[in-house]
Amino acid sequence: MPTPQVLDELLRQLRPRICQGADLDPQTLIVWLGRQLEAEIALLDRAGEVEVSTTRLTPDILASLQPVLTQLSSGQLAAAASQVGVFHVRCEALGRHVPRPVLVVSSRLPLTREALALASHVGAMVEVLRQARQADNLALRYQQAAARLRLAVFMALMTGEPTLARRMTAGAVPPLLDAERLRIHLLRCPPSDRGRLIDAHQDASGYHGRGLMVRCPVYDHHLICLLPLDHDGNYMDDRLATSLRTLVRDNPHYALGISAPVPLPATAQAYDQARHALAVAGHTPDRVADYHGRPPLAGLLPRRQALAWAHAFLEPIRAAPRLTFDITSLALNFPRSGVARLLDISRNTVTTHLRRAQDALGLDLQDPRSRAELALALAIADLPLPDGNTAAEQVPPPSVDSLLSTEAAITWAHAFLQPLQPGTDRTVHQTLRAWIEAGTDAQRTAQNLGISRATVRAHLRTAEQLLKRSLLPPGPGTHELVHAFHIADRAP
Repeated sequence: MPTPQVLDELLRQLRPRICQGADLDPQTLIVWLGRQLEAEIALLDRAGEVEVSTTRLTPDILASLQPVLTQLSSGQLAAAASQVGVFHVRCEALGRHVPRPVLVVSSRLPLTREALALASHVGAMVEVLRQARQADNLALRYQQAAARLRLAVFMALMTGEPTLARRMTAGAVPPLLDAERLRIHLLRCPPSDRGRLIDAHQDASGYHGRGLMVRCPVYDHHLICLLPLDHDGNYMDDRLATSLRTLVRDNPHYALGISAPVPLPATAQAYDQARHALAVAGHTPDRVADYHGRPPLAGLLPRRQALAWAHAFLEPIRAAPRLTFDITSLALNFPRSGVARLLDISRNTVTTHLRRAQDALGLDLQDPRSRAELALALAIADLPLPDGNTAAEQVPPPSVDSLLSTEAAITWAHAFLQPLQPGTDRTVHQTLRAWIEAGTDAQRTAQNLGISRATVRAHLRTAEQLLKRSLLPPGPGTHELVHAFHIADRAP
C-alpha cells in the first residue's frame, strides 16, 4: 500500500480545489502521479483518445498496445501488464460503464506493488472526479430545464391558457395549476440574488411547493412569484409569501409589489397589477405595496359599441402573421429589447414586425397616443359580449372619441387624475403632460420645460406614487395616463 505520507500528499493536491469549489483537473493528478512513480502516464477516454498525459509518453507505446486497450475499454479485461521495448507498461480500466476509460503507466523499471496501488488509487480518484463533473453537468442541465419549464408555464398562464400549461408539464403538474385563483408577488432585487432565492425555495419536483418562482425574462432585477389561493382568498401555503416579506424587511435594496386575487386565466392582469404595486412600493417605508386599483377603462365602455370599434380598428392587422400580432401586443408592455429576449428573436426581427403592424394600422407606435389607442383596442377585443352574443359586427363602429365621451369614461378619467389635483403645485401635472407630448422621452421633456432630466424623472416617480401606477417602463400605466388626459381635455 502507498505510504501515509504519499496519500497525504495526494489529499493535499485535492483539498484546495474541493474547498474552493473549483473544477478538478485530471491533468494535475496525472502529472503528480508521474512524478511520484518516475513514470510516464496517459489517460485514455471512452473513445480511446488520449485525454491527458505526461509530456514524454511516446505515441508508439500506445499504438503497440491497441489490442489490449480495446479489450480493457470493452470490459473484457480489468487490468493488463506488458513489455514494450525497454518499457514496463501497466494498463487498468476505470469505472463500470463500457466503453471504459483506461489508465496507462509506462516505466523503464518494473513497478513495485506500492506503486501499482498508488496508480490504482489515482485512477479511481480520476474516475470519481469525472463522475462528479458529469453529475454537476447533469444537475445544471436539470436546473436549466426546470427553469425553462417554469417560464413556459408562466407564459401559458399569461396568455390565459391554464389548460395548455397543464399539458406542457407532461404529468408533473405543479400544485399552482390546481388552484382557481392566485396572486402575483413581484420582487425587485439585485439580479445576482434571483438564482439563489429560487434555489433556496425549490423542491425536488423543480417547483416551489404550491407556488412558482420565475426569473423575469425582460427585467433582470425582477423575480416573479405566483402564489395560489383557496376558495376564501387565503394563501394555500403562506410560507413563501412570508419569506418574501421578510426578505424585503431585511434588505433595503429589495421591494415587493403584490397583485389583487385573480382567476388563473387572468394571470396577465395580475402581473400588470403587481408592476403597478411595485412602482408604489419603492416609495413606502416598508417597501411593500398591495395593488388597490380601479376597474380598467376597457370594461367600462358600452360593450357592443366598444367591440365594434375594436374589431374595425384591428381588422387591418388580422391578415398579418400571428407572430406580428403577438410581437405588437408585447411591444405595448415591454421595451423592444425585452420583447426580443422574451421570444428569443433578434431586435431587428422585432422592428420588422412592428413596422409591418404600423403600416397596416396606419399608426406610429413610437407615439404614446397611438400605443394607448392600440392597447385599448386589444383590451376591448379580449372582452366577451354580454350574454355570450357574437354579433358585434352588426353594430356600426363608432369613433374612439364618442366611446371616450361616455359618462363612465369621464368619471374614470377624473378619478384617475384626481390624486394630481390637490394643492397648488402643478409641476408634476405639467411634467406629465409635457412627457406625453415629447413621446415619453425624458430628455426631450427636460429640454421643452427647461429643467434637468433628473427633475423630470423625479416628477415621474412622484406621479407613480400618487397615481399608484408604473410609468417609467412602457406599459399600461402610461396608456391609462394618455387616455385620462384625452378624456379630461374633451369632457365638459
